[in-house]
Amino acid sequence: MTIAPAGQSPFRHHNIDRHLAAVPPQVDPMEAESKQGVYTKDGSVDLRGRPVLAAQTGGWKACAFLVGYEAFERMAFYGVASNLVVYLTTVLREETVASVRNVNNWTGAVWMTPVVGAYVADAFLGRFWTFTISSIVYLAGMVLITLAVSLKSLHPHCTPDGGCAPATRQQVAFFYAALYTMAVGAGGTKPNISTFGADQFDDFDARERETKASFFNWWMFSSFTGGLIAVLVLIYVQENVGWGIGYTIPTVGLALSLLLFYVGTPFHRHKAVTRSTAAGPARLVGRVFRAAFANRRRQLPNDPRELHEHDTAWYAAAGKRRLHRTPAFWFLDNAAVLSTEGRPCTVTEVEEVKLIVGMIAVWLSTLVPCTIWAQVNTLFVKQGTTLDRSAGGVRIPAASLGSFVTVSMLLSIPVYDRVLVPLVRRRTGNPRGITLLQRLGIGCALQVLVVACAYLVELRRMRVIRECSVHGPGDTVPMSIFWMLPQYVLLGVGDVFNSVGILEFFYDQSPDGMRSLGTTFFTSGLGVGNFNSLLVTLVDNATRERGSWIGDNLNDSHLDYYYMFLLLLSVANMALFVWVAMMYRYKREFMEEDGEETPELEMAGGTGKVESSNVTDAPLVVRTCKVQCDGC
Repeated sequence: MTIAPAGQSPFRHHNIDRHLAAVPPQVDPMEAESKQGVYTKDGSVDLRGRPVLAAQTGGWKACAFLVGYEAFERMAFYGVASNLVVYLTTVLREETVASVRNVNNWTGAVWMTPVVGAYVADAFLGRFWTFTISSIVYLAGMVLITLAVSLKSLHPHCTPDGGCAPATRQQVAFFYAALYTMAVGAGGTKPNISTFGADQFDDFDARERETKASFFNWWMFSSFTGGLIAVLVLIYVQENVGWGIGYTIPTVGLALSLLLFYVGTPFHRHKAVTRSTAAGPARLVGRVFRAAFANRRRQLPNDPRELHEHDTAWYAAAGKRRLHRTPAFWFLDNAAVLSTEGRPCTVTEVEEVKLIVGMIAVWLSTLVPCTIWAQVNTLFVKQGTTLDRSAGGVRIPAASLGSFVTVSMLLSIPVYDRVLVPLVRRRTGNPRGITLLQRLGIGCALQVLVVACAYLVELRRMRVIRECSVHGPGDTVPMSIFWMLPQYVLLGVGDVFNSVGILEFFYDQSPDGMRSLGTTFFTSGLGVGNFNSLLVTLVDNATRERGSWIGDNLNDSHLDYYYMFLLLLSVANMALFVWVAMMYRYKREFMEEDGEETPELEMAGGTGKVESSNVTDAPLVVRTCKVQCDGC
């Protein structure tokens, strides 16, 4: 039995030993062995499966290319999504409820397809190749959309006064086929690009781990920078220059960003696909629940160490991480009880299932905030079109007000990351300042304020309508659109806590071999939130006889009632989230230090104070021995 040198990766013999075995005879093996310290400690490899040098790969040098792509991709997406309801109602001549439903369905599909893309990445192709194939489909969708709005034969003819002929079936079919081609491409790009970016930081290196704590903040910063360009520039171009030019710009930008991404390929780090883990989250969940049910009458041992588990060296050899037992969902621990009937599950497998169940509970509590976010590109925009949009002699597109969401977020992220986090960190000892769920809780509270603000603004708009008798569908309410500004600003500040927090939470808390799939909790939440078209349709059908809350003519509707309904829903959801957060138990991982196994206490975002020397700088001692795999 040998002891690995201090600072060496626990995954050394899994990748590096194989690489050393291939060292040509003229190279001194001892010299090659001495270079092991320059490799990454987390088992990262290059595109050919070889271990990578820490100093020459990963970190921000690799992420710079990924962040550049994200900014252009978000510009393309928001260039389509932000003004889509306007295109549908003015060019394709769809009704308000139908256009809102179609926009929400498409946006929901964009955020739901990543579930499939993440599974393919984790189980089969890996993040890089899944992203590569999907990005081509995504770009093809953008090209088709640009053709649909540019070629006269593919969209209705419009007169200079704004009137458009009805769209033919073929024109509508082509346009929606292009939209959903883009949605299919997003299925493989969205869950993998952010996860691939986070993979560029080594969890076992103190400096890289500290940098990684800020990664998602700046990732979302770049994402919303692209969105800001879309709502400030592209929407203006679409409405005042032409839809064709307005879609050509983001399409060209997306193509250039893909070239930028592949320029950075030599600097990328890759995680090998762990097929035994990724081949079936559903299979793993089913096996643990079946074993727990089969052992339901057995007594749990008083000492958790009597439950079935491999030692840390086994996990090091397998390139996986061992999880520490937590008291959450204790009934599942029966799956790890040693018995004579079949092979029991390990504690780590049980804990991975606990993480999945816990994340589902948190995910359910994020659906209402995601539904509120979906209002920005639909009802908020339609509400803005009824107000006075003049400012300094310029008529502001209603959708451009969404830029204040982005601006407020871009201003808030540096303040949060560089000012608030260091201040709070000194008091709490938490590397992130506050826990991930505390961050989400603040975001949920701000979402409640957003809906309350929207409700109050709508009350004032209805009062002005009554006082000035402007009930016609084309009448402009003599009330400045900037009354809606506070709800947009609050939404942007809330996203610093909510959107960034959700993405980081699900990445951190996912089992190690399911990171892409874990990220889809974030995207699917936005998807379900955008499928609120069902809610809009139900409300419209239920209230149409006595005066629709969401009619084609918002000046003669009761949008204030709908916002009050969302406000009550938000308050109830806030209470649910607090309860879920109190019950949740963070992931805990084992490391082996100085020959003794010790758990990393809630290092992924909990309340435990984590000393850097205990997390990443301490020598990782791994016993290299022959590993026996039960049933392998």
